[in-house]
Amino acid sequence: MTNQKVSARYSPEARDIYFTVPNLISLLRIISIPFITALIARHEMIWALTLIAVSSASDGVDGIIARKFNQVSKIGQILDPIADRLLIFCSILALGIAGIIPWWLLIVVGLRDLWMAIQVLWLAQYGYGPLPVHFVGKTGTALLMIAIVGLIFADIGTGTFFHVLYLAALSAGIWGVAMYWLAGYIYMRQGIGLLRKELGERYGA
Repeated sequence: MTNQKVSARYSPEARDIYFTVPNLISLLRIISIPFITALIARHEMIWALTLIAVSSASDGVDGIIARKFNQVSKIGQILDPIADRLLIFCSILALGIAGIIPWWLLIVVGLRDLWMAIQVLWLAQYGYGPLPVHFVGKTGTALLMIAIVGLIFADIGTGTFFHVLYLAALSAGIWGVAMYWLAGYIYMRQGIGLLRKELGERYGA
């Protein structure tokens, strides 16, 4: 399968451009992640929530700008999900360091992201870009972000309200991890299907 066919199916508007406003925003989001991680680990939750809110708002803004001003780029389609994955992983890492969540959550999320990174690199060898985002993946990411924000907010105070919020956020996080892995399985099936088709066309299998 040619790169043109792949682009037409998976990245119909993406271009080989680099210096765009959306890409700059995505880069700034990535740069902000170490600061968010440090703030969470040190229990400076108000500032952490502020940075996360700014990062989340910019995530929507860069997509609007990219579509409205025809600045959708191939590198942008890679940077944007990388920023999301790094924010989730580093936030969970920081929550673990802060003693707010069990470490097994970090390990489970990290293994899933490692597997997805391997698959992306594997598909890239055959000219494939990022696979289309599945609603299961979006749901899992949304649940994890809700859980992260809820856990950060729950650490601000004490009392029944904050304890109940902590339990609710932790439950959302567990469901988010489950959806995260389900999405990973779906992407794996899609990736294997594409590679079989590619190899079949290339070698007549």
